[in-house]
Amino acid sequence: MEGTSRSDRRERRHERVRRRVTGTAERPRLCVFRSSKHIYGQLVDDVRGQTLLTVSTLSKELSEQLKTGANKAAARAVGKLIAQKAKEKNVTKVVFDRGGYLYHGRVKELADGAREGGLKF
Repeated sequence: MEGTSRSDRRERRHERVRRRVTGTAERPRLCVFRSSKHIYGQLVDDVRGQTLLTVSTLSKELSEQLKTGANKAAARAVGKLIAQKAKEKNVTKVVFDRGGYLYHGRVKELADGAREGGLKF
């Protein structure tokens, strides 16, 4: 059967979410991708089709500090750093795109870290 693997189901959920969630220059989309070893967040302006900034556990600022990129503490650190970089670009409001993942665990921690850093969504 097609579309029954875990990743296929996540991609289908993500497509449903993306039909409603779009980012603009004033309010970009904060999208999340998580792998088994790392977590990634990026701000995207969908109107222009441009990525404004990206942060992950592989970023130089974080990779030296973190023991692993696959836990909640690392996800919160990514959220805080993305909020800090967004403020430097005068972005305070975003639209959250959970990427088809459940709003739980590392995805929730990234969102909470971004809120702690000052982003509103």
